[in-house]
Amino acid sequence: MVCADNNPTFIDAEDGTALAYFATPAESSAPGPGIVFLGGFMSDMTGQKATVLEDWARASGRSFLRLDYSGHGASGGAFRDGTIGRWRDDALTVIRHAGTTVAGLDGNLVLVGSSMGGWIATLVARELSGETGPQQIAGMVTIAAAADFTEDLLPARLGDEARARIAEQGYFEAPSEYSDEPYVITRDLLEEGRNHLVLVEPLALDMPVRLIHSTADPDVPWTQSQKLMDALTSHDVELILVKDGGHRLSEPHDLARLVSVVERLCDQVSASSAASPAL
Repeated sequence: MVCADNNPTFIDAEDGTALAYFATPAESSAPGPGIVFLGGFMSDMTGQKATVLEDWARASGRSFLRLDYSGHGASGGAFRDGTIGRWRDDALTVIRHAGTTVAGLDGNLVLVGSSMGGWIATLVARELSGETGPQQIAGMVTIAAAADFTEDLLPARLGDEARARIAEQGYFEAPSEYSDEPYVITRDLLEEGRNHLVLVEPLALDMPVRLIHSTADPDVPWTQSQKLMDALTSHDVELILVKDGGHRLSEPHDLARLVSVVERLCDQVSASSAASPAL
């Protein structure tokens, strides 16, 4: 099921690119944290994980936000112009705007990141955690987190010929198992990604984090989530390994597990906030 309103809202990025999003306001007087879904590389906000979580959020009166980075889905811009830093900034632009316009997205937030979205989520959490505004990241859930994939995974997967083509012409088109369109891997994506690595030093995020990953993931090995767990300085981090399954983890039982994990984390954040109210 998708949002009843099929027309997304738009906010302009700093360079004027239109960024698309759907936002669900909180309906309860005490809804707990808002939830933000961050999609993966060449994915969009209409995927099953995003819409199933949105349905659950609506049913429970919680605020919810899903968005498309530039070059993805309904947003403007060209995919090949994107980089990790650009997509992080896109997410921050939408999240900050929603925090001033949508009830329930102006305080504590739980980020849910799928694949590359897991990397973007850590960057967003680190950025907002360094600010003093009302929006604070209170928890994070990742699915097949592809943190640092431009450095740890892509170069070896591309091989010598593709890397040579990238060096010569600036990009390489790789076939995708998930889309009719090829993945466009650019020199800028690889080089700029080095400015945003999160697994090379301690990742100082003091929040509960749940990392879900399939042991049979053919695209992002589950050890990438283990590396993220080891990098996080928080003591409340759980790595949830799923036997078999693929990269997307979008089967009905996978989606039910995701909703359960997010719900329990939101309840934990709500209980913690109630026990330690802001002064």
